[in-house]
Amino acid sequence: MKTKLKHIALTLLLVWQAESAIGQQALSLQQAIQLASEYNPEIQAGKLEVDKSVQGQVIARSSLLPTVQASAQASHFFQLTPFFGFGDASSDDKIPYGRFGGEDQLNAYMTAVQPIYNPQAFPGLKRAALRIEESRLAAAANRSDILYRVKQTYLETLVLNEQIKLQLENVKRNERVLQDSRSLFLQGKGLRVDTLRAYTAVKNLEPDLMKLNFALETSKISLKALLGIDSLKSIVLADSLLIVDKSAVPTEAEVYLAAKDNNPAYRLFDLQQQLSEQEVSVASAARMPSVAAVAQYQLQSQTNGFEYGNAHYPSSSFVGLQVSLPLFTGLSNHAKIKQATLSKSQSSLRANYAYEELRAAVHRAVSSSEESQARLETTSSVAETARLSYNITEYRYKRGVSSRLELSDASLELSSAQSNFLEAVYDYLISRIALQHLMGENQ
Repeated sequence: MKTKLKHIALTLLLVWQAESAIGQQALSLQQAIQLASEYNPEIQAGKLEVDKSVQGQVIARSSLLPTVQASAQASHFFQLTPFFGFGDASSDDKIPYGRFGGEDQLNAYMTAVQPIYNPQAFPGLKRAALRIEESRLAAAANRSDILYRVKQTYLETLVLNEQIKLQLENVKRNERVLQDSRSLFLQGKGLRVDTLRAYTAVKNLEPDLMKLNFALETSKISLKALLGIDSLKSIVLADSLLIVDKSAVPTEAEVYLAAKDNNPAYRLFDLQQQLSEQEVSVASAARMPSVAAVAQYQLQSQTNGFEYGNAHYPSSSFVGLQVSLPLFTGLSNHAKIKQATLSKSQSSLRANYAYEELRAAVHRAVSSSEESQARLETTSSVAETARLSYNITEYRYKRGVSSRLELSDASLELSSAQSNFLEAVYDYLISRIALQHLMGENQ
């Protein structure tokens, strides 16, 4: 019995370790992008919107196809329908009438209508095709925004990880200073105030470290929400803050043209103007006549006592043309045309405003990339210099040449330089991602 329990416990432990290993699987930025593309709810909703617009095209195409309708009606009359004009007129000039036929009547017919000329059909088909393209561009723009947020959050998480590492290094340096201060104080070679100052410096770093840890957990939760995975699942980021792309920043003119040609959010504005023009065509076509071929086959029967099995079923059929011309529709057609024309003007105004805003966004993105690139080079050299200065000061301090205050100043300068360099790396990567996002480069 004990052996079986041990076996079960060992099996559960192995399963738990396997699940933990899966949960702790390293996640690269490219894998995060793939997960978001496949499981993000907003991206999936955009794909469904495209499917909806495709069904709208099927509906629009139906205006060119025949419609067939079958209908049947069975009625029981308590009093037969009167028919006037039978017999001679009475002396009081009343129109005579008569009732004849069966109390139970059956009427079944099938009608087919084939549109021959429908002025709204072809504009409606063009509008449906534009709707499909609009939904695809909207889905692409939404996907681009989601992936941009994934990259941004992924980098933010990496930066928080690095900030925690730097903070821990800073804590270790200050703890070493605290240990040296305590040792010197116990030997009678140091002052108590130096120990208190070193202790205060260590404790002042703990709230910042706690804040960074909470921010890291929040950033991971946001990343998991963007990826569409369970928020309780643990993730570990595999990539690091490495700068691979150091290519020259494109000019504002190049970025502007690329954004207009490739960014789906701005391509939507041109498409929406075309869609507005098609809406005007559809509304105007409602004033024109339509022609359709009509055919019908009908069966009728009458009997008494519901004896349909012992009744005649005469049939009748016809074919013909049906012409429909809207003469007056309560001014609704005029209002629809006016409404579509106003929508077209709105689309034009929105497009012009969006392109003017694009110029400002391009200027900000290019300026930010250039500024972050220059700041990255400066902070990189400053961080190396601060590291060298701290190493020299620490060497001198261990040999009694430098004071503890000089070592503390060198440690503070090193922490500040490392933090500035990390911020510059993050700003550089984010500015490049923002520039690619603006230019419509998702990957």
